[in-house]
Amino acid sequence: MKIAYIGTYPPRECGIGTFTRNLYNSMVTNNETTGDSREGFIVAMNDHELTYDYPEEVKLTIGQEHQRDYLSAARFINLSGADLCILEHEFGIYGGQNGVYILPLLHRLEIPLIVTLHTIIRNPSYDQRAVLVEICKMAKKLVVMSHKAIELLTTVYDIDKRKIVYIEHGVPDIQFNRQNSRKEFNLQNKKVLLTFGFISRNKGIETVLKALPKVITKYPEVLYIILGKTHPNVLRYSGEEYRIYLQQIVKKLDLSKHVFFLNEFLNQKELFKYLSASDIYITPYLNEDQITSGTLSYAIGAGSAVVSTPYWHATELLADGRGKLFNFNDSDNLSAILLELFDNPDVISAMRHKAFEYGKKITWPKTGGKYIAVAQKVIADKPVVYAKKETNLDPLILPPFSLVHITHLTDDTGIIQHAKFGIPNLKEGYCLDDNSRALLMVLMAYRQKKDMLALELAPIYLSYIHYMQNKDGTFRNFLSFNRSFLDEVGSEDSFGRTIWALGYLIANAPNDSYFQTGRFIFSAAAGNFGKLNSIRGIANTMIGISYYLRSNPSDDSMAETLRNLTYKLIRHYDENRSSDWKWFEALLAYDNGILPLALLLSAEIFKDDKITETALESMDFLTEHTIKDGYLSVIGNEKWYRKDGERSVYAQQPIDALAMVLMYHQAFHLTKDQEYLNKLFACFMWFLGENDLRMSLFDFETKGCCDGFESYGVNRNQGAESSLAYLIAHLTVLQAFEESEKYVDKNPGKS
Repeated sequence: MKIAYIGTYPPRECGIGTFTRNLYNSMVTNNETTGDSREGFIVAMNDHELTYDYPEEVKLTIGQEHQRDYLSAARFINLSGADLCILEHEFGIYGGQNGVYILPLLHRLEIPLIVTLHTIIRNPSYDQRAVLVEICKMAKKLVVMSHKAIELLTTVYDIDKRKIVYIEHGVPDIQFNRQNSRKEFNLQNKKVLLTFGFISRNKGIETVLKALPKVITKYPEVLYIILGKTHPNVLRYSGEEYRIYLQQIVKKLDLSKHVFFLNEFLNQKELFKYLSASDIYITPYLNEDQITSGTLSYAIGAGSAVVSTPYWHATELLADGRGKLFNFNDSDNLSAILLELFDNPDVISAMRHKAFEYGKKITWPKTGGKYIAVAQKVIADKPVVYAKKETNLDPLILPPFSLVHITHLTDDTGIIQHAKFGIPNLKEGYCLDDNSRALLMVLMAYRQKKDMLALELAPIYLSYIHYMQNKDGTFRNFLSFNRSFLDEVGSEDSFGRTIWALGYLIANAPNDSYFQTGRFIFSAAAGNFGKLNSIRGIANTMIGISYYLRSNPSDDSMAETLRNLTYKLIRHYDENRSSDWKWFEALLAYDNGILPLALLLSAEIFKDDKITETALESMDFLTEHTIKDGYLSVIGNEKWYRKDGERSVYAQQPIDALAMVLMYHQAFHLTKDQEYLNKLFACFMWFLGENDLRMSLFDFETKGCCDGFESYGVNRNQGAESSLAYLIAHLTVLQAFEESEKYVDKNPGKS
């Protein structure tokens, strides 16, 4: 059995790193349980551009904020011959927003995954929950170190309890003679209190300092040792502020002879010497939300008498007389307990004995043995891996269609273009692009679902379009919240999107009033069709004309306009095409799928081989660069993808995923090839988490869609463009499913 471990690792000074090393040693060298041959290696996390002199078992490192390192690590692990991967998860050690960068790595693993969860948050943010849930989905087993963790995973995160394994935090199998240790540190005549670990404000050390004066009055030989460096993240952003604050308390309370700061990160042997030399070990943490404490486990393993605040792990680990609890931030309560213990040394001895006996059950060899048993079962249960197939169209997994978020964004003027999270951002006003998209979406919703709310919203968006049209048939784009025009003429993109919506309206008008209004605005704009130069403006307009011609097939003049625009687009293609670059310009930029889509629609009308060949060839080129491993990887808008350059992964936007959905839908119409429906559905699943970050863009609470994802993670704003893109894609999936069912019924021998 060969195991890959991902986590921090010594000499990086980190509690997770110490855990990873102990786990690695206990599993790879532990033959106590099975005696079988085991080997492993470490993929170590580096922080903030720092590098370390790692031991030989570290075969690869990942820069915390270097996205490509994560993908390289996935390839390395897959090619390493490892049978299993074990991830140590803590939010702070992986890059991106709430550690989101780890998701693409885990998704690409071709071997089973076990995850040790060191932190589980009771009230997670949206992103924290989304990241952890996605990790849990990909893991075969989740190892937790407290029963409270199981409760949180099953109730807060809806994780199947059968996936969770309880294995207590391991402790080094190290023992020192108490008297020898006290003599070595010259502590023979002291009553020693000890706290160790990284120093930060949540450790509550000030509570102990404020408790000391009452204790010292009766026991002047008390010495409180605060052992540990300031936490690296605290040091990076706040310096030694907290340590200085503690030192000021020491001075104010005249405790300088009774408090000793040892600002070091000790190895385990030295640490256990201090634990054996102490009389009482204290963890005075400030709140209960801690499911695991390695320092507390070490204290129990060393047989220390422990006094602690009642955070979750302490409540469990110190049960049955293995320690005593005092209230959070309650120095008086702590003073009383310390005096009681010093007054009754037999009680301290009994606590030590119970802790020592319990600690023998959780030494690392035993803990490693439990991990080995879990690993063996996971590997034995590994399913047969068949060649990957793309997802089949399945509308049953779609969230219910909802216009809730769209109604929140819409007022009597139109749809607000931006949102702060799920709340309309009135400062940004309205735009033609989004009101045109909104009109298209509600018309589709009414046509497919007879949704009366959609029909009620339609006049608002159509009125906005009419209001923004200039006398020459062009359109303004932007309108402030107080209804002031913000431009004279909008972009060709916005013009084309409006023609698209109007063309769809003319072809699918719910009544004559809509039809007549749509035709009036469309006709007024038609004189500008031939003036278009932007390839996306041309493509959007072609789509609108194609819909128009479905209900007006005898309009030869408009058909000729479509043909002219089609060949205008094809000329761009021919000018930029080469043997390895089959595209309309020298870069793949934004909204790419609408370019082949426009040609596919035109090809359906004209039955022209040149149009069809260009449409399919450009679509295949786009597919080659965006569909991988069965999921959509949108060209990032950060730097796009220039010919002979490097493609950008971030920022990916929903309109690009929508364009791909629509493109494959029309490809199916034209060719009747079911494979395009599989690709359509794969592209739609980009919204629901089948993407590079493995994060859902759809917000199940607001029913809106996030604005894409950046290098740091999901952009949680839920503007009109993104939410409309999701809803149009959703409706397209439903329509495609109905069409595919009818096609299969009529052609039972084809698939």
